[in-house]
Amino acid sequence: MRNQSILCPTDFSPTASHAISYAIEMAEFYHVKVRLLHVVNKPFGDKHTRVFAETPDELIERMEKQAAEQMQKYIETLDANLPIESMICHGEIVPTILASAKQMNAGMIVIASHGRTGLNHFLNANTAEKIVNKAYCPVLVVK
Repeated sequence: MRNQSILCPTDFSPTASHAISYAIEMAEFYHVKVRLLHVVNKPFGDKHTRVFAETPDELIERMEKQAAEQMQKYIETLDANLPIESMICHGEIVPTILASAKQMNAGMIVIASHGRTGLNHFLNANTAEKIVNKAYCPVLVVK
């Protein structure tokens, strides 16, 4: 851990912001870097079900650009005494997070859990849980 970076995936939610504060605190303690990662997944949901006036590639490019702008604004609000790297990737969330951690030889992954329980947990796969079960490095799950 002392010479490896911390990977902190984010979806820009309040819970993810809480996880980032943990990642920064740990990085400052160990004097390592933090890499924030946002994964642009396939478009779905109400805001993406309209008739498309753009190709799927254009849509993904637009989504990545929006995520990059949001990431930059977010980084500017952080109070950190260390450089923070950011990365925007396109793909399926869990495999992309795991591949990024492996590629950067992460010493730890700090990820938010949205705390779903009961039927909601059963119907909606928990990303944090999947990361914990498949990661090769330690994972800190923040609620």
